Amino acid sequence: MGKRDALLLRILSGNADANIPFSELCNLLVRLGFHERIRGNHHIFVLGNLLLNLQSDGRHAKPYQVRQVRNLLVNYGLVPQEEE
Repeated sequence: MGKRDALLLRILSGNADANIPFSELCNLLVRLGFHERIRGNHHIFVLGNLLLNLQSDGRHAKPYQVRQVRNLLVNYGLVPQEEE
């Protein structure tokens, strides 16, 4: 399992919302196809008509924003399916 897969599993599990590194969360969203725009300390991610506005809490992502990312990934089917 790669580092990206491990991070995605941690986000989807919901057990470590307060312990997700902000930079890794941003990199994951970019790899999933989101376009990143930075305005001050706001990192704005856009994919089609989906919009996420994230800010760091030190070097970690804010827990409520990790929950927003998880809900968006699950509700819009953006989670990559495992290959068989």
